[in-house]
Amino acid sequence: QVQLVESGGGLAQTGGSLRLSCSASGIILSADSMGWYRQAPGKQRELVAVVTSGARTNYADSVKGRFTIFKNRNTVYLQMNSLKPEDTAVYYCNVRYGGEYWGKGTLVTVSS
Repeated sequence: QVQLVESGGGLAQTGGSLRLSCSASGIILSADSMGWYRQAPGKQRELVAVVTSGARTNYADSVKGRFTIFKNRNTVYLQMNSLKPEDTAVYYCNVRYGGEYWGKGTLVTVSS
């Protein structure tokens, strides 16, 4: 019912920037929440940032002040600045709208 298409991942240097995008199709009304999670090799998936239908945001402590989440209709973005090697992970888009949906993930690699 809901399909998520992610883009923007790639290779960046320490201190560089990337912008991730996630477009959600099949949604007529606003989603309960849209956000980003990440999973590094050998680690569990963790919340990076989320924005609710009321436009409230929440960030992981590790990215606060460096990353910014924002949305426009059914597209959510993650602006990633001052990247660090520990940001290297597969980033997954997440949408909650009468259920929970996940994107396939986009790889972000930050070189040291």
